[in-house]
Amino acid sequence: MINNLLTEQLSSWETARNNYAALSGVQVKELDVNGIPYKVQFNPARIVSSGAKVDAKSIRERKCFLCPANLPPVQKGIPFEGHYNILVNPFPIFPRHLTIPETEHVDQRIAVRFSDMLDLAQALSEYTIFYNGPKCGASAPDHAHFQAGNKGFMPIEKAWRSQIAGKIADYKDASLWYLDDAPRATLVIESSGKDTAEKLFGLIYRSLPVKPGEEEPMMNVLAMYETGKWVVFIFPRAKHRPACYTAEGDANLLSSPASVDLGGVFITPVEKDFLKITAGDIAQILSEVCLSASDFQQLRQHIKEQI
Repeated sequence: MINNLLTEQLSSWETARNNYAALSGVQVKELDVNGIPYKVQFNPARIVSSGAKVDAKSIRERKCFLCPANLPPVQKGIPFEGHYNILVNPFPIFPRHLTIPETEHVDQRIAVRFSDMLDLAQALSEYTIFYNGPKCGASAPDHAHFQAGNKGFMPIEKAWRSQIAGKIADYKDASLWYLDDAPRATLVIESSGKDTAEKLFGLIYRSLPVKPGEEEPMMNVLAMYETGKWVVFIFPRAKHRPACYTAEGDANLLSSPASVDLGGVFITPVEKDFLKITAGDIAQILSEVCLSASDFQQLRQHIKEQI
């Protein structure tokens, strides 16, 4: 059904067709960041997302592009669970890239819809589902949505088991791991039970700090379902955007990391950034936006005490 939607939309929607065709010419380079594989993708169409103004004033002054009434007439969707709409993303990173917004205009929040994320991962088992927090890469923080990309695209999907640093806890039919992938900070839930995965996620959620004036802890989340298990990657965040995002001159690098970047594919919409970005730059960006080693250790200890 999803493949039919993609075929139909690429046939009828010129913007989407052109941007998916352009993916074949997207440049990619591979970097080793402290022993962890990362890719960098030069993708000019993603300037729409990477450069999105997400301050309150800018959001108030624009129409919400995820509300059904504001979608292009040519954009079609598939309903999911009565209150989501599965859409083709017209500005793709993946060869198959979906956006899955709520039908109602409600704020981007994960706690009330993590269960839906697990359902999506199971229903769309060829895809990895991802969630960007309202200040963690979401270009529509005012409208709840997930995205999905075909599996096998992000290095972390295959590489994570070889990066395991230790197990925080076993909990019923689930395990909670943490990875040795600094300066990224990664927790992994592996669970054959949906309820257990939800309870573990709730423990992690409640263990994370909420910044003053914010509604939820800063995080990015990836979820996939395979061989009867959910695998959920949680990246707790310390900061929205790195210093290089607003730096002047040569120090400027338009990087606004979201789930895909933390999954191992850094998106650069500007060619000069693609050409100059190094493993050192990625390490620096991650060290700014992810939890520090000491904060991550405290978080793991706090979670352990709750289980």
